[in-house]
Amino acid sequence: MSLDLVIANGLVATASDTFSCDVGISGGRIVSLGHALGPATETIDASGKLVLPGGIDSHVHIAQPSGDGIVMADDFESGTRSAAFGGNTTVLPFCMQEKDQPLRRTLEEYHAKARGKCYTDVAFHLVISDPTDQVLGQDLPALIEDGYTSFKVFMTYEGLALDDRQMLEVMSVARETGALVMVHAENYDAIRFLTDRLERAGKTAPRFHGTSRPVPVEREATHRAISLAELIDVPVMIVHVSNREARDEITRARSRGLKVYGETCPQYLVLTEADMDGLNMEGAKYVCSPPPRDHDSQIACWEGLQNGAFQVFSSDHCPFRYDDPAGKLNPKGRTSFRWVPNGIPGVETRLPILFSEGVGKGRITLNEFVALSATNHAKIYGLSKKGSIAIGMDADIAIWDPEREMTISQSVLHHGSDYTPYEGIKVKGWPVTTIVRGRVVVRDGALEAATPHGEHVARDRSAYAVP
Repeated sequence: MSLDLVIANGLVATASDTFSCDVGISGGRIVSLGHALGPATETIDASGKLVLPGGIDSHVHIAQPSGDGIVMADDFESGTRSAAFGGNTTVLPFCMQEKDQPLRRTLEEYHAKARGKCYTDVAFHLVISDPTDQVLGQDLPALIEDGYTSFKVFMTYEGLALDDRQMLEVMSVARETGALVMVHAENYDAIRFLTDRLERAGKTAPRFHGTSRPVPVEREATHRAISLAELIDVPVMIVHVSNREARDEITRARSRGLKVYGETCPQYLVLTEADMDGLNMEGAKYVCSPPPRDHDSQIACWEGLQNGAFQVFSSDHCPFRYDDPAGKLNPKGRTSFRWVPNGIPGVETRLPILFSEGVGKGRITLNEFVALSATNHAKIYGLSKKGSIAIGMDADIAIWDPEREMTISQSVLHHGSDYTPYEGIKVKGWPVTTIVRGRVVVRDGALEAATPHGEHVARDRSAYAVP
């Protein structure tokens, strides 16, 4: 049998093993592993390189409505292109339901935005902001049956925050249908109280964004979300955990046998609250929620990746332009941190940061890197053909140069934002070639795909097969 593509002479790593072998690809799938695999239309020599499963970023925001006058910096073309340059082959954006809008119509609009524009594969999460009887009784169960097997709920933000009764209602639907609930855990009333008090005191600069969302706000909401999930007996994912106390809530729940999962992100490993203290409005570049914390919180998040409190590492890519009235410098944003769009770009830099700071500095092993960046995402979110290098899996592969040294800079990135919050960070290890279902998208650091060929992937119900 003639193969479409052979990746030869590389060091292959999965979540459990590391071995030298060639990878044979045909029809978009991995069909053979070994040596001297036979003739192929194309061979890529991966000598001195790592051959890893393509990254799966299960927490990204693309082309999402963001409020009056605010425009997200990435559409699906630029967002997925940036993801591919960062060694990712699948991203999971959120389909944001707005009030009074039917859930299925919202999903159709997102599909229209993405169709024909994706360089990676995509799989949508739903966001439930308006849990009407129609949504809970008909729309949501039907969409879960169609393969949209995870949804997110918010405990904060105007127009998005659900109260405890609404949380219990949507969790009940997840329990009945086998879906996974993702929770943004911050106490909305506490944030509003603190924000009002800070503004009355004239404390409106970007650095006070962190002051308005201190650790207890996240810890309390994390504990409450877990308690509500325990009442319903439903698995729950606490997303973008930023500190030790919230992490410990997850650890305690897991020690009691609850199916509680955790996620952290690059901003909580390499940024701190001091970054929001820039001159004038420069600190707005780092405004995200939860905010970056302190050095001890960084240590706690690394420990969570090492000890299993966190099963996935995502970017929470939420890109806005900085020098733009439709972005971080919108007119309202200049009056108070309250109005600065929450979110930072990071889909392209997620994996290099984790590889360099984690594998390169001995904090995690290469196999743990693969698990945290791809395999666990696939298991938790029902992507049964992705996340590993094995016969029968989608040929989603990133070839890494582990010795390549780079300084992260806006000038080398491909997202739609006009800045990166990770400017100047030096990393060692960089993805040089990205292959999506057997087709080369990025080769040797250059875009090769003439047109996007990414597809939407319907998902299975999760096996929750992560320890």
